[in-house]
Amino acid sequence: MDIKECLEKRYLVKVKPSRDIIEKELKEAEYDLEKAGKSYEDKDFKWSIVMSYYAMFHAARAVLFKFGYREKRHFAVGVVLEELNRNGKLESKYINDFNAAIYSREDADYHYTYSEETAKNNLESGEEFIKRMNNFLKG
Repeated sequence: MDIKECLEKRYLVKVKPSRDIIEKELKEAEYDLEKAGKSYEDKDFKWSIVMSYYAMFHAARAVLFKFGYREKRHFAVGVVLEELNRNGKLESKYINDFNAAIYSREDADYHYTYSEETAKNNLESGEEFIKRMNNFLKG
């Protein structure tokens, strides 16, 4: 699926780009990452995994708003990231990390499968992902 198809199926909708919304999403990403770290320290690995994913989701969502998109389905965020990768604007590592975070969040939330190792990996990936999205937005 590509951006055009997501727009046709209304998985993505066009919105007016807004610096205020971008900043709000970045703050949410930082907040969620902080909560993921605290949950990890408290050995609440399930919640750490969930919050790490949402940290990445909000950082990626900020990028969508830069381009004038808002997602109606979470997977549409990944579609936009993949398009940026195909255009040479985003390294594949970040798409892989985002997708891994989606799957591990679903495993933790819906299948009650989670571990300290996954929580640690997601937390580290989340930190890198947010930094990269911030750098992307500055460029």
